[in-house]
Amino acid sequence: MVRVGIIGCGNMGAVHARVLNKIEQTELCVFADVYMKRAEEYSGRFSEGQAKVFHSLENMLEAEDLDVLHICTPHYCHVPMAIEALGKGLHVFMEKPPAISREQFEKLFAASRQSTGRLGICFQNRYNETTRKVNELLAKGVLGRIKGGRAFVTWHRDEAYYRESPWRGKLREAGGGVLMNQSVHTLDLLLSWLGRPIRTEATMINHHLKEGIEVEDTLEAYMVFTEGEEPVRASFYATTAYAADAPVFVELICENGFIRLDGNTVQYRTKEQEGLVVWNAGQPDYPGKAYWGGGHEACIRDFYRCLESGKTYGNELTSVQNTFYTMMDIYDSARSGRR
Repeated sequence: MVRVGIIGCGNMGAVHARVLNKIEQTELCVFADVYMKRAEEYSGRFSEGQAKVFHSLENMLEAEDLDVLHICTPHYCHVPMAIEALGKGLHVFMEKPPAISREQFEKLFAASRQSTGRLGICFQNRYNETTRKVNELLAKGVLGRIKGGRAFVTWHRDEAYYRESPWRGKLREAGGGVLMNQSVHTLDLLLSWLGRPIRTEATMINHHLKEGIEVEDTLEAYMVFTEGEEPVRASFYATTAYAADAPVFVELICENGFIRLDGNTVQYRTKEQEGLVVWNAGQPDYPGKAYWGGGHEACIRDFYRCLESGKTYGNELTSVQNTFYTMMDIYDSARSGRR
Protein backbone atom coordinates (compact mmCIF):
# COMPACT_ATOMS: atom_id res chain seq x y z
CA MET A 1 0.00 0.00 0.00
CA VAL A 2 1.05 3.56 -0.70
CA ARG A 3 1.03 5.49 2.57
CA VAL A 4 -0.43 8.96 2.04
CA GLY A 5 -0.73 12.07 4.19
CA ILE A 6 -2.70 15.27 3.63
CA ILE A 7 -1.66 18.62 5.07
CA GLY A 8 -4.34 21.30 4.96
CA CYS A 9 -7.82 20.25 6.05
CA GLY A 10 -9.92 22.78 4.19
CA ASN A 11 -12.16 22.49 1.13
CA MET A 12 -9.47 21.13 -1.17
CA GLY A 13 -8.17 18.71 1.45
CA ALA A 14 -11.64 17.17 1.53
CA VAL A 15 -11.69 16.82 -2.27
CA HIS A 16 -8.34 15.01 -2.23
CA ALA A 17 -9.39 12.77 0.67
CA ARG A 18 -12.59 11.66 -1.07
CA VAL A 19 -10.64 10.72 -4.19
CA LEU A 20 -7.86 8.95 -2.29
CA ASN A 21 -10.40 6.79 -0.48
CA LYS A 22 -11.49 5.47 -3.89
CA ILE A 23 -7.97 4.42 -4.96
CA GLU A 24 -7.31 0.86 -3.85
CA GLN A 25 -3.53 1.07 -3.58
CA THR A 26 -3.53 4.12 -1.28
CA GLU A 27 -3.84 4.22 2.50
CA LEU A 28 -4.86 7.63 3.82
CA CYS A 29 -3.08 7.45 7.14
CA VAL A 30 -2.23 11.00 8.28
CA PHE A 31 -3.87 14.44 8.42
CA ALA A 32 -2.17 17.65 9.52
CA ASP A 33 -3.49 21.16 10.05
CA VAL A 34 -2.55 24.13 12.21
CA TYR A 35 -6.04 23.74 13.70
CA MET A 36 -5.93 20.29 15.29
CA LYS A 37 -9.72 20.09 15.50
CA ARG A 38 -9.87 20.19 11.70
CA ALA A 39 -7.36 17.36 11.40
CA GLU A 40 -9.28 15.31 13.97
CA GLU A 41 -12.57 15.96 12.17
CA TYR A 42 -11.03 14.83 8.87
CA SER A 43 -9.60 11.70 10.46
CA GLY A 44 -13.06 10.76 11.69
CA ARG A 45 -14.75 11.76 8.45
CA PHE A 46 -12.41 10.08 5.99
CA SER A 47 -10.76 7.23 7.93
CA GLU A 48 -13.17 6.44 10.78
CA GLY A 49 -10.62 7.88 13.20
CA GLN A 50 -7.82 5.55 12.08
CA ALA A 51 -5.60 8.25 10.52
CA LYS A 52 -3.20 9.98 12.88
CA VAL A 53 -3.34 13.76 13.26
CA PHE A 54 -0.60 16.35 13.60
CA HIS A 55 -0.26 20.08 14.11
CA SER A 56 2.60 20.62 11.67
CA LEU A 57 4.37 19.15 8.66
CA GLU A 58 7.58 18.79 10.65
CA ASN A 59 5.90 16.64 13.30
CA MET A 60 4.12 14.59 10.65
CA LEU A 61 7.27 13.80 8.68
CA GLU A 62 9.29 13.07 11.81
CA ALA A 63 6.75 10.63 13.22
CA GLU A 64 5.38 8.92 10.11
CA ASP A 65 6.96 6.96 7.27
CA LEU A 66 4.99 8.28 4.27
CA ASP A 67 5.27 7.66 0.54
CA VAL A 68 3.20 10.60 -0.75
CA LEU A 69 2.27 13.98 0.68
CA HIS A 70 -0.73 15.97 -0.60
CA ILE A 71 -0.36 19.72 0.01
CA CYS A 72 -3.69 21.54 0.30
CA THR A 73 -2.56 24.48 2.41
CA PRO A 74 -2.64 28.26 1.78
CA HIS A 75 -0.63 29.34 -1.25
CA TYR A 76 2.41 30.74 0.56
CA CYS A 77 3.01 27.34 2.22
CA HIS A 78 3.06 25.28 -0.98
CA VAL A 79 6.69 25.67 -2.00
CA PRO A 80 8.37 25.50 1.44
CA MET A 81 6.39 22.37 2.32
CA ALA A 82 7.00 20.72 -1.05
CA ILE A 83 10.75 21.41 -0.79
CA GLU A 84 10.85 19.89 2.70
CA ALA A 85 8.99 16.75 1.64
CA LEU A 86 10.95 16.34 -1.61
CA GLY A 87 14.15 16.68 0.40
CA LYS A 88 13.14 13.59 2.35
CA GLY A 89 12.45 11.65 -0.85
CA LEU A 90 8.65 11.77 -0.65
CA HIS A 91 6.44 12.09 -3.70
CA VAL A 92 4.40 15.30 -3.57
CA PHE A 93 1.02 16.14 -5.07
CA MET A 94 0.36 19.85 -4.65
CA GLU A 95 -2.63 22.10 -5.17
CA LYS A 96 -2.29 25.14 -7.41
CA PRO A 97 -0.60 27.55 -7.65
CA PRO A 98 2.82 25.88 -8.01
CA ALA A 99 4.37 29.06 -6.54
CA ILE A 100 3.49 32.68 -5.78
CA SER A 101 6.72 34.22 -7.11
CA ARG A 102 9.33 33.52 -9.77
CA GLU A 103 11.92 32.96 -7.05
CA GLN A 104 9.74 30.35 -5.35
CA PHE A 105 9.16 28.55 -8.64
CA GLU A 106 12.89 28.37 -9.36
CA LYS A 107 13.60 26.99 -5.88
CA LEU A 108 10.89 24.38 -6.31
CA PHE A 109 12.21 23.43 -9.74
CA ALA A 110 15.70 22.92 -8.31
CA ALA A 111 14.38 20.86 -5.39
CA SER A 112 12.29 18.63 -7.67
CA ARG A 113 15.28 17.91 -9.90
CA GLN A 114 17.45 16.95 -6.91
CA SER A 115 14.85 14.72 -5.23
CA THR A 116 14.13 11.04 -5.77
CA GLY A 117 10.48 11.93 -5.17
CA ARG A 118 8.17 13.06 -7.94
CA LEU A 119 6.14 16.26 -7.95
CA GLY A 120 2.65 16.64 -9.41
CA ILE A 121 0.53 19.79 -9.63
CA CYS A 122 -3.27 19.70 -9.46
CA PHE A 123 -4.32 21.25 -12.77
CA GLN A 124 -7.44 19.11 -12.84
CA ASN A 125 -9.25 20.90 -15.67
CA ARG A 126 -6.83 19.30 -18.12
CA TYR A 127 -8.71 16.07 -17.33
CA ASN A 128 -12.25 17.40 -17.80
CA GLU A 129 -14.31 15.58 -20.41
CA THR A 130 -14.92 18.89 -22.17
CA THR A 131 -11.17 19.53 -22.37
CA ARG A 132 -10.60 16.09 -23.83
CA LYS A 133 -13.33 16.73 -26.41
CA VAL A 134 -11.72 20.02 -27.51
CA ASN A 135 -8.34 18.26 -27.76
CA GLU A 136 -9.94 15.53 -29.87
CA LEU A 137 -11.55 18.02 -32.27
CA LEU A 138 -8.32 19.97 -32.69
CA ALA A 139 -6.31 16.78 -33.25
CA LYS A 140 -8.54 15.79 -36.17
CA GLY A 141 -7.29 18.85 -38.05
CA VAL A 142 -10.59 19.70 -39.75
CA LEU A 143 -10.77 23.08 -37.99
CA GLY A 144 -7.34 24.10 -39.24
CA ARG A 145 -5.02 26.59 -37.57
CA ILE A 146 -6.18 28.39 -34.43
CA LYS A 147 -6.46 32.11 -35.18
CA GLY A 148 -7.32 33.38 -31.71
CA GLY A 149 -9.27 32.79 -28.54
CA ARG A 150 -11.11 34.29 -25.61
CA ALA A 151 -11.92 33.10 -22.09
CA PHE A 152 -14.27 34.27 -19.33
CA VAL A 153 -14.43 33.31 -15.65
CA THR A 154 -17.24 35.16 -13.84
CA TRP A 155 -17.69 33.96 -10.28
CA HIS A 156 -18.81 35.31 -6.91
CA ARG A 157 -16.72 35.69 -3.74
CA ASP A 158 -18.10 37.77 -0.87
CA GLU A 159 -16.80 38.95 2.50
CA ALA A 160 -17.67 35.64 4.16
CA TYR A 161 -15.29 33.81 1.80
CA TYR A 162 -12.38 35.94 2.99
CA ARG A 163 -13.44 35.85 6.66
CA GLU A 164 -13.46 32.05 6.53
CA SER A 165 -9.79 32.01 5.45
CA PRO A 166 -8.26 35.50 5.87
CA TRP A 167 -5.04 34.55 4.02
CA ARG A 168 -7.01 34.57 0.75
CA GLY A 169 -7.26 38.35 0.81
CA LYS A 170 -3.64 39.04 1.75
CA LEU A 171 -1.25 39.59 -1.13
CA ARG A 172 1.84 38.18 0.61
CA GLU A 173 0.03 34.98 1.53
CA ALA A 174 -2.25 34.42 -1.47
CA GLY A 175 0.07 35.85 -4.13
CA GLY A 176 -2.88 37.20 -6.08
CA GLY A 177 -6.64 37.13 -6.34
CA VAL A 178 -8.95 36.13 -9.14
CA LEU A 179 -6.15 35.15 -11.53
CA MET A 180 -4.00 33.09 -9.19
CA ASN A 181 -6.73 31.72 -6.94
CA GLN A 182 -9.76 31.20 -9.19
CA SER A 183 -9.05 31.46 -12.92
CA VAL A 184 -5.54 30.08 -13.39
CA HIS A 185 -7.05 26.77 -14.53
CA THR A 186 -8.87 28.52 -17.37
CA LEU A 187 -5.73 30.42 -18.33
CA ASP A 188 -3.94 27.06 -18.35
CA LEU A 189 -6.45 25.61 -20.83
CA LEU A 190 -6.27 28.64 -23.12
CA LEU A 191 -2.47 28.45 -23.17
CA SER A 192 -2.50 24.70 -23.79
CA TRP A 193 -4.19 25.45 -27.12
CA LEU A 194 -2.44 28.70 -28.05
CA GLY A 195 1.08 28.31 -26.66
CA ARG A 196 3.38 30.92 -25.08
CA PRO A 197 2.52 34.60 -25.55
CA ILE A 198 5.20 36.84 -27.01
CA ARG A 199 3.47 39.94 -25.63
CA THR A 200 1.06 40.50 -22.77
CA GLU A 201 -0.86 43.56 -21.60
CA ALA A 202 -3.13 43.50 -18.58
CA THR A 203 -5.10 45.55 -16.06
CA MET A 204 -6.58 44.61 -12.70
CA ILE A 205 -8.72 46.22 -10.05
CA ASN A 206 -10.66 45.48 -6.89
CA HIS A 207 -14.29 46.41 -7.47
CA HIS A 208 -16.51 45.11 -4.71
CA LEU A 209 -14.43 44.54 -1.54
CA LYS A 210 -12.15 47.57 -1.65
CA GLU A 211 -11.66 47.83 2.11
CA GLY A 212 -11.50 44.15 2.90
CA ILE A 213 -8.86 42.53 0.67
CA GLU A 214 -5.50 43.37 -0.90
CA VAL A 215 -5.82 41.09 -3.95
CA GLU A 216 -7.61 41.80 -7.23
CA ASP A 217 -11.19 40.71 -7.85
CA THR A 218 -11.18 41.58 -11.58
CA LEU A 219 -8.46 41.16 -14.21
CA GLU A 220 -8.28 41.35 -18.00
CA ALA A 221 -5.37 40.40 -20.23
CA TYR A 222 -4.59 40.75 -23.93
CA MET A 223 -2.08 38.25 -25.26
CA VAL A 224 -0.31 38.08 -28.62
CA PHE A 225 1.08 34.69 -29.63
CA THR A 226 2.29 35.32 -33.19
CA GLU A 227 2.67 38.42 -35.34
CA GLY A 228 2.68 38.99 -39.09
CA GLU A 229 -0.13 39.03 -41.62
CA GLU A 230 -2.37 36.79 -39.50
CA PRO A 231 -1.44 37.29 -35.84
CA VAL A 232 -2.81 34.96 -33.16
CA ARG A 233 -4.30 36.89 -30.25
CA ALA A 234 -6.40 36.14 -27.19
CA SER A 235 -8.50 38.02 -24.65
CA PHE A 236 -8.88 36.82 -21.06
CA TYR A 237 -11.32 38.15 -18.47
CA ALA A 238 -11.87 37.00 -14.88
CA THR A 239 -13.85 38.41 -11.97
CA THR A 240 -15.17 37.34 -8.58
CA ALA A 241 -17.48 40.39 -8.48
CA TYR A 242 -20.26 38.63 -10.43
CA ALA A 243 -23.62 37.66 -8.90
CA ALA A 244 -23.10 33.90 -9.22
CA ASP A 245 -20.58 31.18 -10.09
CA ALA A 246 -21.25 30.97 -13.82
CA PRO A 247 -19.85 28.20 -16.04
CA VAL A 248 -16.41 28.88 -17.53
CA PHE A 249 -16.45 29.94 -21.19
CA VAL A 250 -13.58 29.48 -23.67
CA GLU A 251 -13.78 30.06 -27.44
CA LEU A 252 -11.23 29.22 -30.12
CA ILE A 253 -11.58 30.77 -33.58
CA CYS A 254 -10.00 28.57 -36.25
CA GLU A 255 -9.42 28.76 -40.00
CA ASN A 256 -12.31 26.43 -40.74
CA GLY A 257 -14.71 27.07 -37.89
CA PHE A 258 -14.81 27.52 -34.13
CA ILE A 259 -15.05 25.67 -30.82
CA ARG A 260 -16.79 26.90 -27.67
CA LEU A 261 -16.33 25.27 -24.29
CA ASP A 262 -19.22 26.44 -22.14
CA GLY A 263 -19.35 24.79 -18.75
CA ASN A 264 -20.21 21.15 -19.32
CA THR A 265 -20.81 21.45 -23.07
CA VAL A 266 -18.67 21.84 -26.18
CA GLN A 267 -20.16 23.58 -29.23
CA TYR A 268 -18.43 23.61 -32.58
CA ARG A 269 -18.93 24.27 -36.27
CA THR A 270 -16.78 23.51 -39.29
CA LYS A 271 -17.08 24.64 -42.90
CA GLU A 272 -18.45 21.23 -43.85
CA GLN A 273 -21.32 21.44 -41.32
CA GLU A 274 -24.53 23.35 -41.87
CA GLY A 275 -25.45 23.76 -38.22
CA LEU A 276 -23.95 24.02 -34.77
CA VAL A 277 -22.96 20.74 -33.09
CA VAL A 278 -23.54 20.62 -29.32
CA TRP A 279 -21.75 17.92 -27.31
CA ASN A 280 -22.72 17.46 -23.66
CA ALA A 281 -20.38 15.82 -21.15
CA GLY A 282 -23.26 14.85 -18.90
CA GLN A 283 -23.11 15.21 -15.12
CA PRO A 284 -20.05 13.47 -13.66
CA ASP A 285 -19.73 12.72 -9.95
CA TYR A 286 -17.85 15.84 -8.88
CA PRO A 287 -15.70 15.47 -5.73
CA GLY A 288 -15.94 19.27 -5.29
CA LYS A 289 -18.02 22.13 -6.68
CA ALA A 290 -19.26 21.52 -10.21
CA TYR A 291 -17.96 24.79 -11.65
CA TRP A 292 -14.41 23.80 -10.55
CA GLY A 293 -14.49 21.14 -13.25
CA GLY A 294 -14.91 17.39 -12.93
CA GLY A 295 -11.29 16.36 -13.42
CA HIS A 296 -9.98 16.01 -9.84
CA GLU A 297 -10.42 12.27 -9.59
CA ALA A 298 -8.89 11.55 -13.00
CA CYS A 299 -6.01 13.94 -12.27
CA ILE A 300 -5.15 12.32 -8.92
CA ARG A 301 -5.62 8.77 -10.19
CA ASP A 302 -3.28 9.46 -13.09
CA PHE A 303 -0.59 10.67 -10.67
CA TYR A 304 -0.69 7.34 -8.82
CA ARG A 305 -0.75 5.33 -12.05
CA CYS A 306 2.39 7.16 -13.16
CA LEU A 307 4.08 6.55 -9.79
CA GLU A 308 3.37 2.84 -10.19
CA SER A 309 4.35 2.58 -13.85
CA GLY A 310 7.23 5.06 -13.88
CA LYS A 311 5.65 6.94 -16.79
CA THR A 312 5.83 10.72 -17.11
CA TYR A 313 2.97 12.47 -15.36
CA GLY A 314 1.17 15.06 -17.47
CA ASN A 315 1.08 17.63 -14.65
CA GLU A 316 4.71 17.63 -13.63
CA LEU A 317 6.31 20.99 -12.88
CA THR A 318 7.75 21.52 -16.37
CA SER A 319 4.27 21.07 -17.86
CA VAL A 320 2.86 24.02 -15.89
CA GLN A 321 5.86 26.30 -16.49
CA ASN A 322 4.23 28.16 -19.38
CA THR A 323 1.08 28.82 -17.36
CA PHE A 324 3.01 29.97 -14.30
CA TYR A 325 5.31 32.38 -16.12
CA THR A 326 2.47 33.78 -18.25
CA MET A 327 0.49 34.38 -15.06
CA MET A 328 3.45 36.25 -13.59
CA ASP A 329 3.85 38.25 -16.83
CA ILE A 330 0.19 39.24 -16.62
CA TYR A 331 0.61 40.42 -13.03
CA ASP A 332 3.80 42.31 -13.92
CA SER A 333 2.00 44.11 -16.74
CA ALA A 334 -1.06 44.93 -14.62
CA ARG A 335 1.06 46.30 -11.76
CA SER A 336 3.49 48.27 -13.90
CA GLY A 337 1.13 49.51 -16.61
CA ARG A 338 3.60 48.26 -19.24
CA ARG A 339 3.34 45.42 -21.72
